[in-house]
Amino acid sequence: MFSKILIANRGEIACRVIKTARRMGIATVAVYSDADRDALHVEMADEAVHIGPPAAAQSYLVIEKIIDACKATGAQAVHPGYGFLSEREAFAQALKDEGIVFIGPNPGAIAAMGDKIESKKAAAAANVSTVPGHLGIIESPEHAVTIADGIGYPVMIKASAGGGGKGMRIAHSAGEVAEGFARAKSEAASSFGDDRVFVEKFIVDPRHIEIQVLGDKHGNVIYLGERECSIQRRNQKVVEEAPSPLLDEATRAKMGEQAVALAKAVNYDSAGTVEFVAGQDRSFYFLEMNTRLQVEHPVTEMITGVDLVEEMIRVAYGEKLRMSQADVKLNGWAVESRVYAEDPTRNFLPSTGRLVTYRPPAEGRDGEATVRNDTGVFEGGEISIYYDPMIAKLVTHAPTRKAAIEAQGRALDAFAIDGIRHNIPFVSALMHHPRWIEGNLSTGFIAEEFPEGFSLPAPQGEVALRMAAIAIACDHRLNQRKRNVSAQMQGWRKVAFDRTRIVTLGGERFEGQVTESVTESVTGQGGSITIAFGQRALTLSSDWIPGDPVWRGAIDGLAVAAQVRAILNGVALGHAGAYADAHVYTVREAQLAALMPVKLAADTGKSLLCPMPGLVKAISVAVGQEVKAGEALCMVEAMKMENVLRAEKDVTIAKILAKEGDSLAVDAVIMEFA
Repeated sequence: MFSKILIANRGEIACRVIKTARRMGIATVAVYSDADRDALHVEMADEAVHIGPPAAAQSYLVIEKIIDACKATGAQAVHPGYGFLSEREAFAQALKDEGIVFIGPNPGAIAAMGDKIESKKAAAAANVSTVPGHLGIIESPEHAVTIADGIGYPVMIKASAGGGGKGMRIAHSAGEVAEGFARAKSEAASSFGDDRVFVEKFIVDPRHIEIQVLGDKHGNVIYLGERECSIQRRNQKVVEEAPSPLLDEATRAKMGEQAVALAKAVNYDSAGTVEFVAGQDRSFYFLEMNTRLQVEHPVTEMITGVDLVEEMIRVAYGEKLRMSQADVKLNGWAVESRVYAEDPTRNFLPSTGRLVTYRPPAEGRDGEATVRNDTGVFEGGEISIYYDPMIAKLVTHAPTRKAAIEAQGRALDAFAIDGIRHNIPFVSALMHHPRWIEGNLSTGFIAEEFPEGFSLPAPQGEVALRMAAIAIACDHRLNQRKRNVSAQMQGWRKVAFDRTRIVTLGGERFEGQVTESVTESVTGQGGSITIAFGQRALTLSSDWIPGDPVWRGAIDGLAVAAQVRAILNGVALGHAGAYADAHVYTVREAQLAALMPVKLAADTGKSLLCPMPGLVKAISVAVGQEVKAGEALCMVEAMKMENVLRAEKDVTIAKILAKEGDSLAVDAVIMEFA
């Protein structure tokens, strides 16, 4: 076996590969840019080599620098992870020419399948059903419009070398095709160094289902079930699961056998994924093949028990597959949430900054479920503007889909992040969405269920009652601490706090009586309290102490977690997909609080604010210009995505406060309107 491998990547996937290599007794080499000097993958690896400036095009995408790092450290093989150089035929060939093993498919297979245009041609030659489209190179916006008119709308414009949602646009008209063509080419060039795009028919109400394949250098190929990846925004996956709630055994076998046949046709010899677009009637069409490890590979690992990274390393070394198709058994259900540094309440725009708080849920058993968290960050670390905004991948596995979803919900409740915006509120709300729970999915799920965008759901019913009880429990614990403060004046009895608490939560008012407190320790930790809301009483037990970002405990014997952040006169809570500020008062405090004036938010209706930290790529208007609703005002780039900001109504430009090349913080004023 290899004694040392280099990981030509960063973030959570680099950390993921290091964990398996360490378990196999293989030394690891990390590479890093200036922006990643203090990154977790650098800390975890046995050695680390600096490869250049923050921009990926000057560091992680430079083949010569990766090869030089291998030579300097004696690394015998390279694992590319996903993204960056993972599907670049030239990279695999350059390593081969230098006598360095590429832990991935052979260059020929990458050439045949890694390019989306060529892969569709190969699939068509192998009699695999493909989506109608134009597989040739498109030279101009006019050419793209002509093709789209012939195919029929809507169409998908896709980067040939694309992945991860980059360089992809859906167009419903000729005008959208022309603009989408320009944006897709630009994003493809900056992300992959290849600006070729193609156009294909967009299947209405589709599901995204993919088959994991695994091959060796001896002609053996197997499939390890499927993954459902239909929950997407901006064509990028957010939540994945395995298996799919759509498929039956017969359809699974057909898709798997077709994927294996396609892989064998190109002599595929590593882990790879054959992606299909599926109709609600279980019809399916070949979409593309990703000649690398997928971001969502953990859900397959959880239901099959196969470490895909280990198998990639073993087959790269020349070993035969250690299992046959008959050995592959699917066990239970797994759900993965991608935790991103983005603001779901602002159309999922990226967020950057320092992770002031980063406390993921504990990995391991949670009753009958298992929790896994793949991450590449740490508390105090920084989310950079230069790379993908992924923070972590939270995975739960349980005997049934229902149990896996419930475990995912509990784990998200116990996941505390502060310092940057993140999408935990969204994926947490999703875990409690009736349509998701039913498994009635499509790639349009987010657009259909959140047509006006996502806003933090207010607590209702039983969830609101639990949150009110947790708020009172937190306040009660604070009062316990106050009663036990040392060096209080002698001869004075301790203050007897009012046992009645008034909670305002999400527009509702709750009155709770703390009727019982048992086993209260000197520090105020441990014990349980019973809170009566009229005729309904809840018993809570927890070892939460003030300052902990997560309240963990039990309510009426059931395990419960909630995110907790101190605010004036209470706590901000997140639980079961609901979020609200909970203000806790005594009766007299509630009376006085009702008399306090409410500070109104400033009017920003006459300003264009930067919706996320980013770089101003273009200013499309001038001072004094009259702009119609929907017209472009400027373009801001963040996390390799170009975002066009448009006028929401007819306006006249009064001032422009930013210029091209400026790096702006969130809510920075770009321009003002008359």
